[in-house]
Amino acid sequence: MILFQLLLVLFMHPLHVSVTEIQYSEKDKALQIISRIYIDDLELAIRNQLKQESLDLLAPKNGMTTNQMVSNYLKDKLRIKLNGKPAKIHFLTHEIEDLAIICYLEIENVKKISTMEITDAVIQEIHDDQSNLVHVTYKSPVKSFRLTRDHPTDVIPFNIK
Repeated sequence: MILFQLLLVLFMHPLHVSVTEIQYSEKDKALQIISRIYIDDLELAIRNQLKQESLDLLAPKNGMTTNQMVSNYLKDKLRIKLNGKPAKIHFLTHEIEDLAIICYLEIENVKKISTMEITDAVIQEIHDDQSNLVHVTYKSPVKSFRLTRDHPTDVIPFNIK
């Protein structure tokens, strides 16, 4: 059964998509980020980044942990600027849900945002058709957009008084 599931993951999911939700916590004065990525795609991308022929993202060797590998990869591929300045994104942890890895991240000490620039180039070096859907909630209705290899960055203006 496990082998069948692995084969299904490797060969059968035709969608190349990730979903990232960014939500402002007034209480914590932080942007809380949840990113869902297919495990097999992320494993392939990290294997290419590390120039390794084989890699088991969920049971890594050589003293690395899944959190370290995913955090290092996301530092390069997921970037956010607040009011024109790069924000420091803290990788908190991950969990596995079916075929996806769910990553929890946070940007601390966020007070007022007039613009948010988001670059999400996750997996785009692997799949031409990779789409990264981003949903942002900051003191207003959700703003959503799709980022692709040809358009990996978008800027959201906020007219908050």
